[in-house]
Amino acid sequence: MWNSINQLLTTIDDLVWGVPLMVLILSGGILLTLRLGLLQVRRLPLALKWMFQNENDGKGEISSFAALCTALSATIGTGNIVGVATAVCAGGPGALFWMIVAAFFGMATKYAEGLLAVKYRVIDENNHSLGGPFYYIEQGMGKNWKWLAKMFAFFGVCVGLFGIGTFSQVNGIASAVQNFFDPTKSNCITIPFLGEYSWAVVISSLILAFCVAAVLIGGIKRIASVSQVVVPFMAVIYFIFSIALILFNITAVPEAVTAIVKGAFNPSAVTGGVVGTMIVSMQKGVARGIFSNEAGLGSAPIAAAAAQTKEPVRQGLVSMTGTFIDTIIICTLTGLSIVLTGAWQVEGLEGVQVTTYAFQNGLPIPPQISSFILMICLVFFAFTTILGWDYYSERCLEYLTGGNQKPVMAYRWIYILAVFIGPYMTVSAVWTIADIFNGLMALPNMIALFALSGVVAKETKAFFKAEKHLQ
Repeated sequence: MWNSINQLLTTIDDLVWGVPLMVLILSGGILLTLRLGLLQVRRLPLALKWMFQNENDGKGEISSFAALCTALSATIGTGNIVGVATAVCAGGPGALFWMIVAAFFGMATKYAEGLLAVKYRVIDENNHSLGGPFYYIEQGMGKNWKWLAKMFAFFGVCVGLFGIGTFSQVNGIASAVQNFFDPTKSNCITIPFLGEYSWAVVISSLILAFCVAAVLIGGIKRIASVSQVVVPFMAVIYFIFSIALILFNITAVPEAVTAIVKGAFNPSAVTGGVVGTMIVSMQKGVARGIFSNEAGLGSAPIAAAAAQTKEPVRQGLVSMTGTFIDTIIICTLTGLSIVLTGAWQVEGLEGVQVTTYAFQNGLPIPPQISSFILMICLVFFAFTTILGWDYYSERCLEYLTGGNQKPVMAYRWIYILAVFIGPYMTVSAVWTIADIFNGLMALPNMIALFALSGVVAKETKAFFKAEKHLQ
């Protein structure tokens, strides 16, 4: 039965993530890059500076840094560790090249999303800042486009519940915990209708569901407070060990870079014919890149709208740094580690096992220590992603229900249940489902970004004209 389901999901995924959607997302980023005059290059130093400078006199619920960390909590997750491995194994080393290309143009996309989120946000009767694609579609494009806003919100709920938010993250955590504590599955329990699973998986799913429930009850402020501590700490830890791996294998880096660039345009020359076309390499790289950094999905602006800022451009720049950190730094380090250690060519490995192999064979420390470090990073990255996506999907549901809190509270408990059952889904099915909903969510958001690109360019030009000291 699972094989039939996987085949159906793969067919749908190939249809959703075909050439048209990739062209739409990339062309959107290219258009914004041109209209903004390579803003992601020229203004990156300013964006990184403002990332740590809070704007206390602005409206909003949380600081700009906390909003960024909430967005990063939802983006830095299994996509950075498991997703990169899946992309490279399926699309060859060239997939990493297309991931970076998509991220470069995605920085302009993420900037536009953050700017529009603050410009069109609304403050409700409880003084909560609400914003995101559904608001900038409805208010920026007009009431006649409200159906598109509702479409985005519906897919946003689905992505949170069936895609990035739960199954793929929990599955990644469970796989990492099992690989470390019970790699041979010597301590298993048979679960009716599901099959045989390691006790490590069962126990980790229970603990995870409890921890998620404990944080989610506190709402955006508790999610933000947890994220702005955990995300920077774990990102620095992962960065240090990834850099160490590359430095200890520095002689293999030129060959790995050559394989990545060559594989982007002629995959069969690198993979020996396993990956035959450039389209496959591009598809896997772009899809996994967007899964990781979410540029074009429209998720990050939901968090950006809660930032304490009065300047849409300022928050747009801060939001832009999320894609730079997530993909151009962290995903590149993961992908380079996998390619230069040859982990992507080892038969029988999938998901987190590929990255674990790279760390175990690339670092001059006992394999148990390197796999433990990777497991801890993955667990915390995925945990914060689960928190961030609950906030996103709850805001989407709140928009769909006109602010009715009863469905939102019911959804929260369903979300926690999804976290609990996530480990029992198959790896391939989990990632395929996530890809499908990602693509469907991106469509209405990208239509809005094309329609409002003129607004983004006008706001940006006016801001920097007024703030001449920033030139």
